[in-house]
Amino acid sequence: MVRCFLIHTVCPVSALGAGETRLLYSRVFGPDEAISTEQHQEMTPEERRLLQKEKLAVVARQVRSAASLSREASGRAPAEALPGEEALALQEADTGVVRLRAGDPFNEETSALWLGVQSLGFTLVCEAHENLLLAEGTLRNLSRHCLEQLHMLGQGSEVLLRSNRVDALLGRLLPHGQLLFLNHRFAQSLEKEVASYMSK
Repeated sequence: MVRCFLIHTVCPVSALGAGETRLLYSRVFGPDEAISTEQHQEMTPEERRLLQKEKLAVVARQVRSAASLSREASGRAPAEALPGEEALALQEADTGVVRLRAGDPFNEETSALWLGVQSLGFTLVCEAHENLLLAEGTLRNLSRHCLEQLHMLGQGSEVLLRSNRVDALLGRLLPHGQLLFLNHRFAQSLEKEVASYMSK
């Protein structure tokens, strides 16, 4: 099962300092860990929400660090793609996996698969036993739809204002955090459904 899906920054942007990352969108699947652990049961809903937000920020920072190292190691800066060149930007995207140990930040060990497209990072946090190849395919599919349908590479792109559309994408491509095995016919049907919803 997928624990969460994040969209965040992976390289410095004008509003942030060199080591900072901004969480632009997050969706958590499954029950809240803070409710199930004894040490957090006395927390108010607001305190639990802040704890969850901090856990997601920890993941975003770790992915940002991994993406920066990957880009430095490759020796190439991310190419600037213009709106309409989303497919090219996705082909040249940096990608990787970060293993998150138990307690850092989730109770159990997890894997964070990430895709860095220019200044944006797309991250899926999966349980340790999850099929990472299937998760990578799902992450690429989600990222492609976000970039193409929501025009996230353009200037002034407001991911926060389009969160309902990202929610709808997740509902179809990653229902309740479950990775889907897609045969060709089902994938085509899903593509048509997503395109029809996004064109509204």
